[in-house]
Parts: sequence; C-alpha cells; structure tokens
Amino acid sequence: MTINKKRFFLPIFIFLVVVFVYPSSKVIALTITPVRLEISGDPGEVLNQEMTLFNERETTETYFVSYSNFEAQGETGDPAFVDARDDLGTWMQAPYSVSVAPKEFKTVPINITIPKNAEPGGHFAAIFWGTIPPNTNANAVTIGAKTGLLILLRVNGDVNENGGLIEFSTKNKQKFYTALPVSFSYRFQNTGGDRIKPKGEIKMKDIFGITEKKISGNPVDGNILPNSVRKFETVWEGKDGPIPLGKNEQGNFFNKVRYEWRNFALGYYNAKASLSYGTKGEIALGSFSFWVFPWHLIIVLLVLLSLIYFIVKKLLKNYHNWVIQKAKEMLKLEREKETNEHNTNFAERI
Repeated sequence: MTINKKRFFLPIFIFLVVVFVYPSSKVIALTITPVRLEISGDPGEVLNQEMTLFNERETTETYFVSYSNFEAQGETGDPAFVDARDDLGTWMQAPYSVSVAPKEFKTVPINITIPKNAEPGGHFAAIFWGTIPPNTNANAVTIGAKTGLLILLRVNGDVNENGGLIEFSTKNKQKFYTALPVSFSYRFQNTGGDRIKPKGEIKMKDIFGITEKKISGNPVDGNILPNSVRKFETVWEGKDGPIPLGKNEQGNFFNKVRYEWRNFALGYYNAKASLSYGTKGEIALGSFSFWVFPWHLIIVLLVLLSLIYFIVKKLLKNYHNWVIQKAKEMLKLEREKETNEHNTNFAERI
C-alpha cells in the first residue's frame, strides 16, 4: 500500500506547531514588584497597598486578577495554594483587569478590608495576574500563566507565639571536612498563631573559644507559617564560594591541594546558632561540632618542610665544614709564619 507523504506528515507538523509554538507565544512575560508584602492591621481596619506590573512583551497585554489563600507545603518554605473561599483571599480587592502597554510600568491599588471579627494572628494569600479571565469556562481549551504577589498579614491582638529549633547540624551531619565550604541546616518549628522569621547568626568558635567567623542564620529572610516546620540552609564559604570541588577535579591530588589552600580552615570548630523570633524576641539556641583538616595540603607542606629542612641541614653542614677547613688553613699559615720568623731570628743570631 502506498502512503501519501504529504497527508502523513501534515497532521504531525500541525501537532508540533500547536504543542511547541503556540503555547510559547502565550507564555506570560510579566514582572510584579514587590514579590512579597508583610503587613499588619487591626480588626475592622482597611489597608491600602500598591503593586507594580511591568509588561515585558512587545504588545499591549490585558491581565486579569485572581486570589488564592496559601499554607505551608512540606519543609521547603514553598506555599501550597488553595481556593479563596474565606479568610484573606476574600478580604482583598483589586481591579478586575488591567491593560499594560509594551515595556510599561503600571501601579495597581490593593485594598484589604479586615473583618471586625477577624481572628488575631497570621493570614496568608496571594494576588495573581494572568492573561486568562478567572471565570473562563473550565471546558474550554485555554493556554495561560499567572504571576503573583504573596501577602502575609498579621491581624493584631493576643497572638500565641511559640516555636524553636528542633534540629541543627552541618548538612547531612557531616563531622569532617578537608576545606570550606561547610554547609549548615536547621529545622525550625512554629506552633504559634502567626508567621515567625528567625533572625540571628551562627558563630564558628575554635578550640580556644575564639570566634573565627559569623554567618547569617536566615540568608533567604524566610518565614515559617503557623503549625509547620521549615528547613533552612546557610553556608560558611571560602574564597571559591559555596560550591565544593567539582566531581571532575576530585581525583586530582594537586587540584585538592590548591582548593584547600584557597579555602583554608584548620582545626576543631563548634558552630553555635543563636536565633531570635517573634515580637518578644525569644531566643532559640543550637550547637554542632566538626573538624576541618586539609590533609592533602598538609602532606604537601610537610614534604616541602622536610625538603627545606634537609637542604638547610646540608647547607649548614657544608658551611660548618668550610669554616673548619678555613680555620685549619689559617692555623697552618700561622704556624708556617711562626716557623719562618723563628728561622730568620736564628740565622741573624749566628
């Protein structure tokens, strides 16, 4: 049976165009600032906020607003969005749609009306802007994307604030390193009614208790939502930054020597975390000990020191022998001189 190539390849070509070309032309190119709002208010208060939309495309775009509440998802700090059927997602109001010209910045108002009976504590939602109206028929085939602004609202009142460190160590609880970086991780629990944001530092103390280095305990400025645990990571870096020696370099002894020299640390260290949280400045403490021993570098230094020692020893020995030889020659000359003088005086007396 003969196959018509045009009829065979045409559907495939159309499919590829629809799947790869058409969706890419609809990808949203929108920048929103700020990306996060952390605000507070009293029950019954109306909060007036603003956000800015920037259209990165070369054509005028119309963006439609939608709202979602969010809650903690796992320990990564990533939010899990849910339908805004109550709470903060239903307290917000912004224009239903906004048209933004190419490369234009447009400021959009946001009004948040806090109910008088709102529960004190944390309330969390997001405002999304996308190219598809939120009430589009679910059965229709539509292509679109959304960009959002996270809003973390604290309703003032009697809020329970409890939490603390439940684990602190180096990453994977590693106890031995040959060079920096040393990565730390800790898990912080929030059992209160509002978000908490750990603030503080981790100090590296040597065996004598002297602080060698201080690093931020919360470099991403992350929050922990109520009734959740979040895992944070931070790094004590060397000159080469937070990335350790690459896999393709690990088998090369002299690459390791060079890396340990550039990212040098040596000895026993005790990392002490001191993190404050909550409006009352509660303190959470943690500690973990580890060793940094750059043994590749130390082997090379010992070999070099040994060579220097033997070279210096050889030079000193040669110098010592030279001094002795010179002393003998001078003594011999003195004796010959004395003999000559004695013979001369004896001849004169005769």
